Amino acid sequence: MPDFDVIVLGAGAAGMMAGIEAGKRGRKVLVVDHARDPGEKIRISGGGRCNFTNVNATHTFGRERFLGQNPRFALSALSRYTPEMFIARVKKQGIAYHEKTLGQLFCDGPATQIVSMLINDLRAAGASIWTGRAVGSIEKTTDGFDVMIGDGRVTASSLVVATGGKSIPKMGATGLAYQIARQFGLAVTDTRPALVPLTFEPGALEQLKPLAGVSTNAVVGHGKTRFEEALLFTHRGLSGPAILQISSYWRDGDAISVDLLPGEDALELFRAARKTTPKLHLQTVLSDRLPRRLAQLVGELIDQPGMIGDLSDKKLMAAAEQVSNWRLKPVGSEGYRTAEVTLGGIDTTGLDAKTMVAREVPGLFFVGEAVDVTGWLGGYNFQWAWASGWAAGQAA
Repeated sequence: MPDFDVIVLGAGAAGMMAGIEAGKRGRKVLVVDHARDPGEKIRISGGGRCNFTNVNATHTFGRERFLGQNPRFALSALSRYTPEMFIARVKKQGIAYHEKTLGQLFCDGPATQIVSMLINDLRAAGASIWTGRAVGSIEKTTDGFDVMIGDGRVTASSLVVATGGKSIPKMGATGLAYQIARQFGLAVTDTRPALVPLTFEPGALEQLKPLAGVSTNAVVGHGKTRFEEALLFTHRGLSGPAILQISSYWRDGDAISVDLLPGEDALELFRAARKTTPKLHLQTVLSDRLPRRLAQLVGELIDQPGMIGDLSDKKLMAAAEQVSNWRLKPVGSEGYRTAEVTLGGIDTTGLDAKTMVAREVPGLFFVGEAVDVTGWLGGYNFQWAWASGWAAGQAA
């Protein structure tokens, strides 16, 4: 007889959710993590307040807000475990929360409330939690799986892999899920850091460095994709929600566009200023709309000295193009060190969208960030963790 019915590797959001749901079905569950404490990424998320879901993280919007080789893969789990269902759990526990911009839900208090809720739910479901124990070799047996955990071997009929991706290695992130997938014949798509600040070559960085710490609302684009959110200049390049969002779409060698006056026609602004305040300089006009240091840099880039009243329409059009379509070419990102998630992962063609089980390996499930499903910034990836963990928990 196996020691357990279900072994869950990884005590993060998806892993604990899978363990809870399997335990509620009467399954004997063991959740294992090499970290000392469960839910470490939950604890640090959202600036310590945990952006635990997004009201828009549904199958309705999933086609555009979840990335992967098959964006439709996530829709089954998202349609069956919705943001409202997780919100109901939060409310039941008396955890106060609030909605910020764009449907993002955060705890009023510390993120540890969400971690405690999940741990309590695991225990209530009868699951065992082992932390601080490394996972070693995994073997397929006639009854299920034989797993080396710490110094001993443990068996189970089902194995749920919820060990995440490569993001934030200082917290113990590894490529273990990908190794396990390949061991059992599943393909893994190319992976890269996502929701991550972008970096620039020394020349461009030297130009941007005086703006370190400056933040402004902007529309940042790549191809046809646009995000209007805060843009933050740093000592290493660009960050802020708008940049983190576009980083999931950006590829090496590509440029990004920045509109510093979202919702406003820069050319009309300049033409109006030429009439009403003809003796002002362009950067002075911009300083009414942008942080002073940023207005000064953009004025230097426009390079149209003299008073705005003396500038022709052609010069104003060129200036407006610089403001509304500032082209910047990152050379890279800050990498997995600061990336919130990993883009790519276990190829979904090898998984069943309803249960998250490997099609060719009965009893083997993959959930959460390890899978080639990556959501937008703002609670989407947590909702995918809850939904995929829930789906596996119904079948493991």
